[in-house]
Amino acid sequence: MPIHLTDRSDAGLVTGPPEWFGELFERYAGLLYGYTARRVGQQAAEDLVAETFLVAFATRGRYDPAAPSARPWLFGILTNLLHDHRRSEVRAWRALARAGGDPLGSARQITESFVEPAGERVDAQAAIRAIAGELAAMPAKLRDLLLLHVWAGMDYPELATALGLPPGTVRSRLHRAKARLRQAVPGHYEPSI
Repeated sequence: MPIHLTDRSDAGLVTGPPEWFGELFERYAGLLYGYTARRVGQQAAEDLVAETFLVAFATRGRYDPAAPSARPWLFGILTNLLHDHRRSEVRAWRALARAGGDPLGSARQITESFVEPAGERVDAQAAIRAIAGELAAMPAKLRDLLLLHVWAGMDYPELATALGLPPGTVRSRLHRAKARLRQAVPGHYEPSI
């Protein structure tokens, strides 16, 4: 698919002149950073987002110009980079599960994502610890899928693209991840995702 010199679509920015790639950074860096900071903290997030765009620029020749959005491609690269940071992420989830303290500053997002805070203030901390414990124990492939879905707002087709999985696998893994959370906090977790 030929790219016109005025094509500012994601495909145009990725496959066009190298100086256009900065515009892709402007479009998606904030979204990638918000998701990553929730998972690994602010400092590591800055480094990982920068590295994501370096890898994306270096591998832009492999981008599918027919893709309507670069978002799944970028989140796929980021997810692969997060694998290197997996141990520190799991340690943080375990610390939250044990102490209820929030080493990454993300307990509020966990609470808002999985627990109805209005009626559950009294035992919200217990629910947060249970959720964090389950996220720490969850296999990485399920945790990645769940957090991309909840925190990055990715739908099933985007998840399939980002993680290189068939749509049916995305559905079944996401179902298993949600079921594990329901078991971890019975009576608290209502699947709205």
